[in-house]
Amino acid sequence: SLTNWFGEPSLQLTQDLFAFQEIIYKTKPDYILEIGVAWGGSTLFHLNLCKSLGLKGVIGVDIYIPNDLKKRLNKKKPKNTSLKLIEGSSVDIKVFNKIKKIIKNKKVFVILDSNHTHDHVFQELQKYSQFVGKGSYLICGDTIVEDIPEQKHRPREWGPGNNPKTAVDEFLKQNDR
Repeated sequence: SLTNWFGEPSLQLTQDLFAFQEIIYKTKPDYILEIGVAWGGSTLFHLNLCKSLGLKGVIGVDIYIPNDLKKRLNKKKPKNTSLKLIEGSSVDIKVFNKIKKIIKNKKVFVILDSNHTHDHVFQELQKYSQFVGKGSYLICGDTIVEDIPEQKHRPREWGPGNNPKTAVDEFLKQNDR
């Protein structure tokens, strides 16, 4: 079911948002890096957490962020929170370098939830894991795609054998962090 946050739709499950909140509360990152903005509800949710916890803000990345969504998020975001929206592919080196320039050496909570193909997620894991130090988290969304039947009603590039879980499994074979 679709969840809304202050009128903006979120594709995240409510239970996942609560789990994110608990991790963010305990770890107090400076920034929340959300790869995959979609309809903006979870971005706004994270901005509200930033305000409540005194965090700097949210960096959102997506290949397409409609101007009306940008305006609504900027209008609804709490005062004294930073929102940086970057339009482009999360695996593009220019996008990565923009993010790197914003966060510098700050503590970051990373959520990967964009293109769910194995290759794309694997590239994201290689890039964005660099921002995650001891006591920080990187969440890779939709690993469940491996365990559900191929979605014939809504054809996608990803599915069983080609998804975030297969990318995480490969990444963990090569990375002991």
